Amino acid sequence: MPTPRVETETWETRWLSERARRAAESKGRDRLEQEDDLRTCFQRDRDRIVHAKAFRRLAHKTQVFLAPEGDHYRVRLTHTLEVTQVARTIARALRLNEDLTEAICLGHDLGHTPFGHLGEEVVAEFSPGFRHNLQSVRIVEVLEDLNLTWEVRDGIANHTWSMPMPETLEGQIARFADRIAYLNHDIDDAVRAGILDHADLPRATTEVLGATHSERIHRMVGDLVTASAGGSEIRMTPEVFDAMAETRSFLFERVYLGRVAPETRDRVRTILMTLLQHHAQDEPESPSSAPDGRQRAVDYVAGMTDRFALRAYTHLSGDGFPDGGLLG
Repeated sequence: MPTPRVETETWETRWLSERARRAAESKGRDRLEQEDDLRTCFQRDRDRIVHAKAFRRLAHKTQVFLAPEGDHYRVRLTHTLEVTQVARTIARALRLNEDLTEAICLGHDLGHTPFGHLGEEVVAEFSPGFRHNLQSVRIVEVLEDLNLTWEVRDGIANHTWSMPMPETLEGQIARFADRIAYLNHDIDDAVRAGILDHADLPRATTEVLGATHSERIHRMVGDLVTASAGGSEIRMTPEVFDAMAETRSFLFERVYLGRVAPETRDRVRTILMTLLQHHAQDEPESPSSAPDGRQRAVDYVAGMTDRFALRAYTHLSGDGFPDGGLLG
C-alpha cells in the first residue's frame, strides 16, 4: 500500500499544472532527512514554521499601528494569515502547489523587527544591510534550524520587491499576495483609526480596483489569475498593476510615513538602539551562535515583540513611558 505522502505526490503529478513545483521534484534540504510517511516535504515545512517560536511572536509584533488601543487592528500574525489566504486562493485557481505557497507565506515575515518598518529602519542603521526577509531566512536556517526545503527558503528570501523574482511560481504568488493583502488591510485599519476616509483614496484605487475592501481584493486576485493563466510568470494586467502601485505610493505618503510623529520615531529609535548597543557588549540570552557581538544583538533584539522590547528597555534604562506605549 502506498503511504499517504506517496498518494499525495501521485495526485500532484496528475492534477497540478505542469508549471507547478511538485513536492517530489523539490531541490531538497541542506541536510538529508528520511521522508515522512504522512506529509510531503512542503507540508512538513509548513508545519515546522507554524510550530516555530518566531511564528508565535508575530502575534505581538506591529503591522503598521504602534501600540493600538483597538482590538481589530492587524498585527504581523493576522497579516500573515491574510497573505496566506489570498495566496492559496490564487494557487488553487492556477493549479499550482498550495502547500508550497502556504509554507512560504507563513514564513515570509518571521524576521520582522518590533515596531514595524520603523523598527527595521533602526536595526538597519545599527547593522547596515539588515532586511527582514533575509532575517526570516536566518531564523529558519540558523536560529531555529528548521532545515526547510530550498523552494520555501527561496520564496521567503525573495518575497520583497527589492529582491530577484522567486524561482517558483508559488514564490511569485507569495510576493503578490503580500502586497495585495497589506495594501487592502492597511486601508481598512487607516480608516478605522481616522487617518483616512474612503473619499481620500486615489481615483485609480476606487475606479480600477474597487470601492470596498472585498471589491479590491476580488479585482486584484481575479486579474492576477486571469493574466497569469498558462504563462511562465505570475503577473497582473498593466492597468491593475499600475493602480496597485499608485495605491501603495499613496499609503506610504499618508499612512506609513506621513502620519508618524517625530516624537514616535525618536522613541522607537531610542528603545531599539539602546537595546542593540547594550546587547552588542553583553551576550544576550539568544540561540544565536554568531561570533560577532553585533550580529548576536541583532538576532536577539530583532526577534523581540513590541511589548518585550518596551519591558526590556524599561528594565535596562529605568526610563519607561508613562502610558507604557509609544503614541503619547
